[in-house]
Amino acid sequence: MGIQERKEREKERRRQQIIVAAKRVFSDKGFNKATMEDIATEAELSPGTLYLYFRNKEELYASLSLRILQYLLISLEHVTEEKDMDPWQKLHDLMKAMFDVYDFDPLIIINMFHLQSSETLKNLSPEFLLKIEELSGKALGAMAKIFDEGIRKGVFIEKHPVALADIFWSLFSGVVLWEASKKFINQEKDYLKETLETAFEIFKRGLKAGPGQN
Repeated sequence: MGIQERKEREKERRRQQIIVAAKRVFSDKGFNKATMEDIATEAELSPGTLYLYFRNKEELYASLSLRILQYLLISLEHVTEEKDMDPWQKLHDLMKAMFDVYDFDPLIIINMFHLQSSETLKNLSPEFLLKIEELSGKALGAMAKIFDEGIRKGVFIEKHPVALADIFWSLFSGVVLWEASKKFINQEKDYLKETLETAFEIFKRGLKAGPGQN
């Protein structure tokens, strides 16, 4: 292993160390109360070291979203690349992929949805925003491909596939945020998966093309 490669590996290891520490601090204190100093202490690093990797707390917070978006994109591309599935099977696998993404890391995906609707985005560098935009665009594009195939085969309603992807994503994020807020107030209220199953079933029924549609 060359010196440069060793340096790059060490840099990435340190970056992941910071991200893991940030996740713990954001989980314990929430975004508003957490500070870069808190994260540095958790990571056992100096605050100055953090700023070598992340411009500010907002960028560090947003870095958690990139991980979940990458996982989501891989899951969606696996569905779209299936050649032997009809559109309804692909829709079923799309819904399953969303459950898998939530199970992969519930905290990060909730953070990501909060990020998308907050002022935090304004404090990100153009490069960081571009990364989020690219991954989000690819994920929505993969969803749209599934809906486009169903429309072309005459089994889904004739609506713009991107609009259907937006609605599906909004449905998923809305239910996750709403159920998370209820659970925050009362830990015994954990109906996320049951509510998502109902929401996806309603969406699926509304997607069906042809006469007699409800």
